[in-house]
Amino acid sequence: MPEPAGVTVAEESVVLYEVDGAIARVTMNRPEFRNAQNSKMTYALDDAFYRAASDPAVKVIILAGAGRHFSAGHDIGTPGRDVDRSFDRRAGLWWDHVGESGAENRFAREQEVYLGMCRRWRELPKPTIAQVHGACIAGGLMLAWVCDLIVASDDAFFADPVVRMGIPGVEYFAHPWVMGPRAAKEFLFLGERVDAQRALALGMVNRVVPRAELAAEVTSIAERIATMPRLGLALTKKAVNQSEDLMGLQTGMDSVFGLHHLAHAHNAEVGADSLAGQDARSMRDARRASESTP
Repeated sequence: MPEPAGVTVAEESVVLYEVDGAIARVTMNRPEFRNAQNSKMTYALDDAFYRAASDPAVKVIILAGAGRHFSAGHDIGTPGRDVDRSFDRRAGLWWDHVGESGAENRFAREQEVYLGMCRRWRELPKPTIAQVHGACIAGGLMLAWVCDLIVASDDAFFADPVVRMGIPGVEYFAHPWVMGPRAAKEFLFLGERVDAQRALALGMVNRVVPRAELAAEVTSIAERIATMPRLGLALTKKAVNQSEDLMGLQTGMDSVFGLHHLAHAHNAEVGADSLAGQDARSMRDARRASESTP
């Protein structure tokens, strides 16, 4: 039986879940860390999405972020970073990465927590809307891109700066499909922020609205979608996803995931660690220095 509507907290509040009529709102809740995505948040998001999928009253799911930003990406340095913690695996049958070394650690973890989870959420048979404000960076892109629609506030910005680490984009490599090949190369080569209006022009987002109107606009869209038949929505979503897969999305991601881990292995072999010695602070400083260069 579905639980009563209202706000509930999962995994010590790293994700909030609220149902209002036919709409479920899933909110990432690590605002003090710009909703950086650790494994704890990943599995709490999976709990929330599974709950929404299982609730016959829910027809549309909204994904949002608490605080000033949607998501700053993967957690690569907060006090809650839990890269060495075991969780019950759900996205595949790879072994637990904890206690393993080298590629047996990184590949197994990222196959589960990043690529596998995002693919799992993309196939959720109910429409999903990403409500994006502020930063949507690297791993944050993955969370938005698995959603069917993206509505952004006018202060939103998007970036995947991981080429600075020697890595060819985040694990869920949808770049050429969401913005086109040439734009994807520019986006990755430069690692610069793309503002909401530019994202709209590239087809990365569906709509851009003033920040103060974002939640209301997303709710309005969700309410209109919710008037459609549930099966019709599910089949339409599957039809578009299958067409995208025929354009090479799934096989493209698999091939780039291998390149992604080649980069990790190279970094670990020749440098300090698999991220080429970079952390959130150094990436921020490098961006600022680049922006200040004439």
